[in-house]
Amino acid sequence: MDGLTAFGLLAVTAMLLCYALENRSHLFILCFAGACLLGSAYGFLQGAWPFGVVEAIWAGVAFRRWWSARNRSARAP
Repeated sequence: MDGLTAFGLLAVTAMLLCYALENRSHLFILCFAGACLLGSAYGFLQGAWPFGVVEAIWAGVAFRRWWSARNRSARAP
């Protein structure tokens, strides 16, 4: 396994774990957004730019979800 493949495996594994743990804390949503950015970087580095674009969009969606969840928990009594 070369370094790029290991990086991709790490990114996708982090995405899976963070997605599974999202209900425990809004910080896992932020970690999921970061893992999506890693997945996007992997896509571009391996030459699969459509994968890189889609993962970058998912990172934006996840960041927005984190922002909303953070604000909701700050307002909760």
